[in-house]
Amino acid sequence: MVDVAAIFKAYDVRGVVPDQLDESVARATGAAFVEVLDVLAGPGAVVVGYDMRPSSPALAAAFAEGVTSTGADVIDIGLASTDQLYFASGRLDLPGAMFTASHNPAKYNGIKLCRQAAAPVGADSGLRDIADLVAKALTEGPATGSAAGHVTHKDLLTAYADHLHDLVDLSGIRPLTVVVDAGNGMGGHTVPAVFADGPVTIIPLYFELDGNFPNHEANPLDPKNLVDLQAKVRETGADLGLAFDGDADRCFVVDELGDPISPSAITGAVAVRELAKQPGSTILHNLITSKAVPELVTEHGGVPVRTRVGHSNIKQKMAETDAVFGGEHSAHYYFRDFWRADTGMLAALHVLAALGEQDRPASERFAEYERYVASGELNNTVADQAATVAAIEDTYAGGDGISVDHLDGLTVSAGQWWFNVRASNTEPLLRLNVEAADQATMERVRDEVLALITGASVEEN
Repeated sequence: MVDVAAIFKAYDVRGVVPDQLDESVARATGAAFVEVLDVLAGPGAVVVGYDMRPSSPALAAAFAEGVTSTGADVIDIGLASTDQLYFASGRLDLPGAMFTASHNPAKYNGIKLCRQAAAPVGADSGLRDIADLVAKALTEGPATGSAAGHVTHKDLLTAYADHLHDLVDLSGIRPLTVVVDAGNGMGGHTVPAVFADGPVTIIPLYFELDGNFPNHEANPLDPKNLVDLQAKVRETGADLGLAFDGDADRCFVVDELGDPISPSAITGAVAVRELAKQPGSTILHNLITSKAVPELVTEHGGVPVRTRVGHSNIKQKMAETDAVFGGEHSAHYYFRDFWRADTGMLAALHVLAALGEQDRPASERFAEYERYVASGELNNTVADQAATVAAIEDTYAGGDGISVDHLDGLTVSAGQWWFNVRASNTEPLLRLNVEAADQATMERVRDEVLALITGASVEEN
């Protein structure tokens, strides 16, 4: 029997195929999704897309069977990136389901669910209720509906590309040559459509759709997966390099020297562009992004709002504040004009526009957004997350010039540095991020906190 609680995470469904996630789970999830979101009384249909993993088409078809068994209809958009699914949900005003395990290894698959207009479904906004119904269906058998819904196939790739170009027009920029590493993921599907015409010449790396990831994992957050992109940028003399994760909803950037541009710098750059169009707007940033982001937002007349990590937190806060843009340290970028959903492709268009509207190389153009030195996210397995965090707080709280907050985990700030320690929701991990004014200070604080963490650690990841 499948352990449903183990695969329904805080924000999505994810597990090993077929041991944890199989067609019976997908089918039950489809039916439960309709019930929890009251689809029959509302829009009457669900839009479904899937990525290039070998198991994705069958899982998506099983989910569609679950939906239609209730009498609701399905709009099947076929192969899609996650942000293309969000586009479809927004354009059609339908709830949606995307079959993908994003950046996870080949043995995994998953489901990302959203309400109408790409609104999130999180643990406290429906996902837990769906999990309960799935567990019941797997134990007692599925309920039988009196009428079957219909499946309609709809190709929205061109409409998705057109919408992005309506938001960021590249027609007036100087010609650019850009290396794109799709990692055998869905960027190989969307990038050719988005860049079919215009001043950007694409040098493709690993555009063949292959969910077995024969070249490297589609996880650009891990530096080893950027090596091929960096080498190709240097080899070809390209102006920029872009790397997409497996479902192509996140985008990572390297400059013409092959050096990574941090997601915080991209957040700052896009925020400045959005504020130029809509002065005085609110910009969201999660608490792991560089403190350069709120500085830049304030300097350009915007209102920075600090949030917890995670897309459901960001999207909820965007709705509350009417924020025009939000960015996370993990390279998720959210746009009010994209139904408050995250889209790495739209962020990439902003980056290309910012570069192509002037003559400086990327390393110079984006240097103004890189003001501090960061450790990156460091994960350690600990026996007792709460006790370890408490010990860290006891060490720092009350010190001269030190402030502490608990917006998301523990954040400790001083004049020249800050760090955050957060517990993973799904694993016995503590996640540490440190930022400081200079390398030496960052390393000192990092090592001090790591010593406190590893004193209680089981193993370091």
